[in-house]
Amino acid sequence: MKHRLLRLISACVLGTLALTAVAQAAKKETFVMVHGATAGGWEWKRTAEFLQADGHTVYRVTLTGLGERMHLSETGYDLQTHINDVVNTILFEDLHDIVLTGHSYGGMVITGVMDRVADRIKHVVFLDAAVPDDGQSIWDLFGGGGGEGPRFADGFMQVPWVKPGDKPPHSVKHSIKCFNSPVTYKNPAAKALNATYVAFVPKDQSVEERAKNDKGWQRAASRGWTIRTFPGGHVAQQEDPRGVASLIADSVNDRNKAVAP
Repeated sequence: MKHRLLRLISACVLGTLALTAVAQAAKKETFVMVHGATAGGWEWKRTAEFLQADGHTVYRVTLTGLGERMHLSETGYDLQTHINDVVNTILFEDLHDIVLTGHSYGGMVITGVMDRVADRIKHVVFLDAAVPDDGQSIWDLFGGGGGEGPRFADGFMQVPWVKPGDKPPHSVKHSIKCFNSPVTYKNPAAKALNATYVAFVPKDQSVEERAKNDKGWQRAASRGWTIRTFPGGHVAQQEDPRGVASLIADSVNDRNKAVAP
């Protein structure tokens, strides 16, 4: 009788542990995704569909004046406008414990979001994205000539590859003010967030070459962030949305390394 009781207790304990393991493995996340310059939430639709198929919740924020919000386009919008777009999505949807992702110019936006609402964020993923320090603009990182040259006109960065009559979704012009606006990144809580930097590495570039020349990679590494690579061009999410979705989900478990003060 005693042995039978012990076996029963053991079975219950093992069953509880197994159920706990399954529950942990099945944990679902809430992702807030931010696109890059001239794009829109549409650019992340297929990646989001894969994440949703896996049971996650996804918000694809389209920044003011871009994508389906192009009817709001004007030269007065700047980086702070786009940071507000994302912060307000998080606040008005009452989101907590989110995984925040940003692609390309979106790295500028999510840096500002981290500074504003660090308490709502669980993890941050920079997808081939700008990694600025406090007070930097995207032109401080990559240049741009202050908005001069054939790609810039009438206060906008233009998208000459989009032709009249092209059907949406497609890129649209983007206010220059977004590129010369500095970002604020001072909040200690923001700097303590676990973050992952993902470099999209095309076939004609080695990982070693990318690591040597990518200032965003180097800045992320100096902060102790996890570095990951993914094969593909700058818009790898359109080339392999399933792969990028899996990578984003896997990144949630990344933890920062300790760095020297």
